[in-house]
Amino acid sequence: MTNYTAKDITVLEGLEAVRKRPGMYIGSTSIRGLHHLVYEIADNSVDEALAGYCNKISIKILEGNVIEVEDNGRGIPVDMHPKHKKSALEIVMTILHAGGKFEHKGYKVSGGLHGVGVSVVNALSSTLEIEVKRDGKIWYQKYHEGKPEEPVKTIGDTNRTGTKVKFKADDTIFESLEYEFDVLSNRLKELAYLNRGLKISIEDLREGKKKKEVYEFEGGAVDFVKEVVSGEKTIITNPVSMIGEESGVYVEIVLTYIENQKETLYSFVNNINTHEGGTHVSGFKTALTRVINDIARTTGLLKEKDSNFVGNDVREGIVAIINTRVPEPQFEGQTKTKLGNSEVTGIVSSIITNKLKEYLEDNPTDAKVIVEKILISKRAREAAKKARELVIRKSALEVGSLPGKLSDCSSKVPEECEVFIVEGDSAGGSAKQGRDRRFQAILPLRGKILNVEKAGINRALENTEIRAMITAFGTNIGDEIDLEKLRYYKIIIMTDADVDGAHIRTLMLTFFYRHLRELIDEGHIYIAQPPLYKVTQGKNFSYAYSDEELEEITSELGDKKYTLQRYKGLGEMNPEQLWSTTMDPESRSLLKVTLEDATYADKLFNVLMGDKVEPRRKFIEEHATYVKNLDI
Repeated sequence: MTNYTAKDITVLEGLEAVRKRPGMYIGSTSIRGLHHLVYEIADNSVDEALAGYCNKISIKILEGNVIEVEDNGRGIPVDMHPKHKKSALEIVMTILHAGGKFEHKGYKVSGGLHGVGVSVVNALSSTLEIEVKRDGKIWYQKYHEGKPEEPVKTIGDTNRTGTKVKFKADDTIFESLEYEFDVLSNRLKELAYLNRGLKISIEDLREGKKKKEVYEFEGGAVDFVKEVVSGEKTIITNPVSMIGEESGVYVEIVLTYIENQKETLYSFVNNINTHEGGTHVSGFKTALTRVINDIARTTGLLKEKDSNFVGNDVREGIVAIINTRVPEPQFEGQTKTKLGNSEVTGIVSSIITNKLKEYLEDNPTDAKVIVEKILISKRAREAAKKARELVIRKSALEVGSLPGKLSDCSSKVPEECEVFIVEGDSAGGSAKQGRDRRFQAILPLRGKILNVEKAGINRALENTEIRAMITAFGTNIGDEIDLEKLRYYKIIIMTDADVDGAHIRTLMLTFFYRHLRELIDEGHIYIAQPPLYKVTQGKNFSYAYSDEELEEITSELGDKKYTLQRYKGLGEMNPEQLWSTTMDPESRSLLKVTLEDATYADKLFNVLMGDKVEPRRKFIEEHATYVKNLDI
């Protein structure tokens, strides 16, 4: 604009900014952002529990997708604020960055740090009602789109304390208002594990979906570990529990070892799942490696001529919960998934060094079993390194030659490049002819790749199709992964819309999750959404991507004659059809693979893709009624 002046500057008052840019505050307006609203309110109640004032939280999904969260904490203050001359309750509900967590007077530690949680939920709700029980009264206020209907008022007397929030998310902001009970339930169960003695209930009261779960764990993180290892064979009888506090930082770590090779670490700061780790995890890893090496040397199990165990050796087969509470946590990024406080490294390391060494010295049988397992891991690692180097040389991973089956794109700018992983030569042929060669590459795979949940890294690297993917992506794998070398910023899984296609897609996602997790974390993995149907009426035709879309199209045609084609294979589409429906950035629909809950995802991959049959059978029995698009 040539005439850019002060009148062009927009000032958003109150909560308008949240409604204008909701993604800045809750990540997205998808189903993920919708669930985030519930977490924001529940986290406030959990903070009351952390402060020692709450031991019961109730969450209900009511008819019409209305959420109700109630606790028996102190209740939000309702008296007049000396500066703003309004009830403190209204200030907390309507002003960003207003709360009791900045000066540590109301809360020693908390997950909510920015004072935006409940006010953001209020802003993004079509209606919200809040009841506060305190000072012998029940206080009430109602809001529409974040604006109060009237001042805070009393509606009754009580001898109890607590807060109850009831809200309905705004359907003009969110893509869907359908809450998923299991997603909410898993997060709440996690919170109950991390807060010993806190009782959390969740109840779904929607018609046809009625369900209830109550979580309360006196064992806390010990019970958490026991659930994670259920179905696995542990090498020590009971989990090792270590608790300590230093400089106001509370540290609780529980660990055990299973016969499996995989490493399972879940870390939390003030109840926030830090799935990217951080300084608390670094402190734990450092202390664990040091103590195990010391014990191995002291007991003579690690000989003088032997080299020390490395971190991967001592963590193979470990299952650990790292639960910390930090008064002033500094997170890297708004998502709060990685702790940055440098002082926490030393605190965690110091506490674990002392506690773990004491435990292993007092329990020499457990110490011997653990060290012997790690010795086997060390020998296997050294043998595997030689085997892997041989495989890498054979597959030319380090010299940069691309797999012959890859039809590469001409652009060398990763940010604009994408690769479609397709099954079979037929779909590969259509995709190659239909693509835009400038920025779209095609990598056809033959058959189903190896299930890496049941196989080690060496077998995975021996699989031709897996090697082709690693080579094409350019990042290498495991500890050697380097995202700076990623050749395509979009990796798109494009499989047939049938059971076999779903199986291949699941195998690929298992591989990405276990060995290229960073690609998921950084948002590089996508799933193509090809149409399920083609409806032709005369010379006109339409594509339907779901049964609901098909019903809409056919109902519009009414009594007119039409033909219906059900696409089961991508190869059934000619190149032009595949381009216009599934590959053209202007018209296609892609599903981005995200990691909503690392703990739940990890367990689910283990159940569905692991070698234990019984947990998989139980899962299928419990979820059989939810199956869609099953081929018969």
